[in-house]
Amino acid sequence: MRFHLASFLILSLLLFFLLIFPAQSAPVGQATPRPSPTHKACHICDEGLPLPVVHTVLFWMNGCPHCEDVIENVLPPLREKYRSQFDLLMIEVSDTRNMDTLFYVAASHNIPKEQTGVPFLIIGDHVLVGSAEVREQLPALIDYYLTQGGVDWTANPLLADFIPTDLPASSTTSSLPAVPEADVSPESEPANPAAIHNNGFTLAGVIMIGMAIALLYSIISFAVGKTFSLPAWAEWFIPVLILIGIGVAGYLSYVETQAVSAVCGPIGDCNTVQTSPYATLFGFLPVGVLGLLGYIGLLATWLVRKYILQLEKPAAIAYFGMAFFAVIFSLYLTYLEPFVIKAVCIWCLSSAVIVTLLLLLGTPPVVRQFSISDEDE
Repeated sequence: MRFHLASFLILSLLLFFLLIFPAQSAPVGQATPRPSPTHKACHICDEGLPLPVVHTVLFWMNGCPHCEDVIENVLPPLREKYRSQFDLLMIEVSDTRNMDTLFYVAASHNIPKEQTGVPFLIIGDHVLVGSAEVREQLPALIDYYLTQGGVDWTANPLLADFIPTDLPASSTTSSLPAVPEADVSPESEPANPAAIHNNGFTLAGVIMIGMAIALLYSIISFAVGKTFSLPAWAEWFIPVLILIGIGVAGYLSYVETQAVSAVCGPIGDCNTVQTSPYATLFGFLPVGVLGLLGYIGLLATWLVRKYILQLEKPAAIAYFGMAFFAVIFSLYLTYLEPFVIKAVCIWCLSSAVIVTLLLLLGTPPVVRQFSISDEDE
């Protein structure tokens, strides 16, 4: 029985990676055809007098819930209200090269990398980062610049060759131009960009190795029917870890569903991770919400195993199964951060450590249950 279950776990692990990992090589966003110019940026009213026009540039990312909030809920009423007086260029950040370009643009506005994310909107001399700032400040800024006679496209030299003078209103493009090194002055380039870019990558690698070891340990424990004995207090450490995990997942759920910026701390760049398409599963389910449901499920199975003796074995199996696949999924997400997203989220790494510990603590009880079954036979 133990060998069959161990084989099942190995096959499940292989199937998971075969299904999931090929998906990460696909482009983050699909190319959006760019419309042809249809008019000049100057608009004329019925009396023949020019109307002031406000030109804005919006960086967005496909699958980003913060961007969807702005595009679906904030921009439509503004377009309806201001019509031709509100010119919007939407630039899709579709790969890591584009994201690096956005970081340089942000740095030229004295915004550090750890505070840069999408949606990222430039209007005149103002830069709005995150859906909350766009929602709260964009309407007032449009009114302000209209009273000042309008405002032209950003004069940022990093985008000078990218924004044509005859660009139509509400145009969309799917990629950013490469940034020539000569255009990035020492004043605008982030201080020690390599150090910022790689912040937390080593920690992510160490955690990935730990998760892989934990998975291998749990499978071998099933195969041989033996595991390390744990002290009595370790059993009560499980609900403590779960409650901490609920706090972490709950905070990430709040960030992902309410479209607010995360508090990242000195390690990593949480907002880049949380605004990436990988922050949602199947395009609609926030990963933080999925983690929150998983922690609640782990707590429920632990309580059943602890206090309902008749269901001790199935509860131990259910707990172990959820913890096992939680580690697999966390390993996948942790891999994405340094190698695909190019940013690390300390909250995500904390959750990965928690589920790994929960798997290690949940392995002895389930192995013990199968050992008792073998003895009874």
